[in-house]
Amino acid sequence: MDRIPVKGIIFDLDGTLVTSELDFSLIRAQIGCPVGQDLLSFISALPSPYMREEAMNIVHQHELCDAQHCDVIPGVKECIAQLSRMGIPLAVVTRNFAKAARLKLKTAGLPIPLILTRDDAPAKPDPAALLQVAQTWQVPPYQCVYVGDYLYDIEAAHNANMPSCLFAPNDKPHYAEQADVVISHFAELVDALYTLDMRRHRYLA
Repeated sequence: MDRIPVKGIIFDLDGTLVTSELDFSLIRAQIGCPVGQDLLSFISALPSPYMREEAMNIVHQHELCDAQHCDVIPGVKECIAQLSRMGIPLAVVTRNFAKAARLKLKTAGLPIPLILTRDDAPAKPDPAALLQVAQTWQVPPYQCVYVGDYLYDIEAAHNANMPSCLFAPNDKPHYAEQADVVISHFAELVDALYTLDMRRHRYLA
């Protein structure tokens, strides 16, 4: 186990560690965001502070409600316990706002001490939060791995020069080939970490 090439693992939250029932179609309809446009980008571009605040309050209400009813993804608790025994530091980087994200971790009973939200850094696919975590750990980004379930997660990892692991429990999406490794269950994660070729990212550093 001591030969594992990874020195830190960062997780996405919704759809990766915990379930989410956020109805993005309803949220878009309530704030007037067109289909296909990034929700947070749309809100940040609204023309007045009042409109931005009102729109974000709607998002906050949905996120807090969702946080109270989330479940842990199968295999996550066992995987986190195994990684903790291996001495690998763990963190969460999410597009959620802080109160909802921390409530989700508490509801799910996941003991991950370091969490960065959109309140702390620009939202993914911006790499700032991932880089901030790596800096906190004093570990080069190419020796960390970001685990997520969506394209933004892969893009954020690439933008940070960090290996990416896509969690795809059902059919692999079209962007799966962009990830360094793909898993369908968290029982596969530790073994997948041994297959990572960190050299490509190291050479780009």
